[in-house]
Amino acid sequence: MNGMVGLLMAAGAALVAQNLLMVRITSGVSTVLITLLVNSAVGFAVLLTLLLSRSGLAGLAEAVGALRYWAVLPGVLGAFVVFASIFGYQRLGAAPTIAVLVASQLVVGLGVDALRSGGLGMSSLLGAVMLVAGAWLVAGR
Repeated sequence: MNGMVGLLMAAGAALVAQNLLMVRITSGVSTVLITLLVNSAVGFAVLLTLLLSRSGLAGLAEAVGALRYWAVLPGVLGAFVVFASIFGYQRLGAAPTIAVLVASQLVVGLGVDALRSGGLGMSSLLGAVMLVAGAWLVAGR
């Protein structure tokens, strides 16, 4: 559990760094689409290199075989999240953007968990209310 919490904390810090860098890239180009394309291309190149070095052409064949028509949705959703984050960082700042993103993730995540498990505990609901209220305070400044 502690290792997972550390991993998630590192990912959160990396997300802030990524968004700050992407805002900087966006300020030097004509459209945010260039920033998104560079981000996606670098991610694709790194992941392709890791897959090929780990599994060779068999890994690439497996990846191609796993493609389904709906498999494009995570990439589209991810690009939307990055797009919204860049605009949030530019117009609202880092903290309000993060607060709204985290609060919305929590609310939707609680909904998904409630549907899967048939309900939520009072502590989860109270925690969600407190986090959403905190996000509102941060975003509202």
